[in-house]
Amino acid sequence: MTVLTTQAAPRAVQWFGVGAVTLGIFAIVTTEILPIGLLSPIGADFALTPGRTGWLMTMPGLVAAVAAPVVTLATARLDRRLMLCALMVLLAVAGFLAAAAPVFWLELVARFLVGLTIGGFWSIGAGLAGRLVPERWAPRATAVIFSAVPLGSVLGVPAGTFVGELAGWRTSFAALGVLALLALVTLRTTVSPLPPLQVTHAAVLRKAFRSSRTALIVTCLIVTAHFATYTYITPLLREVVRPELIGLFLLVYGAAGLIGNLVAGLCAARNLLTTFATCAALIAAATLLMPVAGRSTAGALLLLVVWGLGYGGVPVCSMSMFAQAVPESREAATVWFTSSFQAVLSVGALLGGLVVDRWSVPAAMVAGGGCALLAVGFLLWARTHQVPGT
Repeated sequence: MTVLTTQAAPRAVQWFGVGAVTLGIFAIVTTEILPIGLLSPIGADFALTPGRTGWLMTMPGLVAAVAAPVVTLATARLDRRLMLCALMVLLAVAGFLAAAAPVFWLELVARFLVGLTIGGFWSIGAGLAGRLVPERWAPRATAVIFSAVPLGSVLGVPAGTFVGELAGWRTSFAALGVLALLALVTLRTTVSPLPPLQVTHAAVLRKAFRSSRTALIVTCLIVTAHFATYTYITPLLREVVRPELIGLFLLVYGAAGLIGNLVAGLCAARNLLTTFATCAALIAAATLLMPVAGRSTAGALLLLVVWGLGYGGVPVCSMSMFAQAVPESREAATVWFTSSFQAVLSVGALLGGLVVDRWSVPAAMVAGGGCALLAVGFLLWARTHQVPGT
């Protein structure tokens, strides 16, 4: 069978490949954050506190933080399409295992597999746009691939939460296993073989790490703030709205996140630090006000919109900071973006869980809001002092 190269393939076929990578990342993002919408029923099934159940968010993030550089280095000489397909198989196994696991430790094993998939797929797939389409279309293709992040919140988590409320949370994870298999077939049939063009060595990663310290600090602050709070939003909403409406509320949040992603993508190109600081300020406002103004249906919904607008712009702003800091190696920048993002995602969920179990969900909201304010201050300081790499 003759495989079309990027240059020879028709334009529609090339964009099918972009769509396949986007579908893979959508499946990954949805699988990773779905426990947020199902935290209460999962915890009830295993007789766990919200903080303990939050380990389902902590596990994949910690694993992905290590897997991003390790998988990238270990597979640097392998065909990138082969790696993407293998990682989709792993994600499907994780989904089916999560659906069938009779004990909580097997759920954690499934989440470990999710972490391996996240670390490898993001580090490889997020920077492939320039190889899937001609260079002049690469920025547009990159935006399409990154749209999978807010789409996971807009479509994936609300749909998974809705299915979980109707048919049980295990059904939601089984459906994600099927989605991963669909992504596997799509990748295999629409993406041409992608032998590595530039092998990423450890020295390249070390240099990229030194160059991207500002991006690392900002990402640590704002992602910790978000996941220390948003991971436990479902228990808070259950005190305000009926359980069957939680999926709708998360849908509204996700729709706002998609809008925030699009707006931040446009504004970041002109003024990255101001855009990032605005996103952090919106998250700070939403989390700090949620324990007070979020005790009514209208108040909670409004604050979720503000929160979604803010967090929707975080991934694109963070990735842009890493790309500016390491312009000579896109894959190395993506590795550290993935690793730092996932590490602090898991740490944030863990710290938030400790605060929730020791005090309350509102206390976690206040703590997360304070962390977001630190991110705002650091970004404004970096803009004023014109810190290199920003």
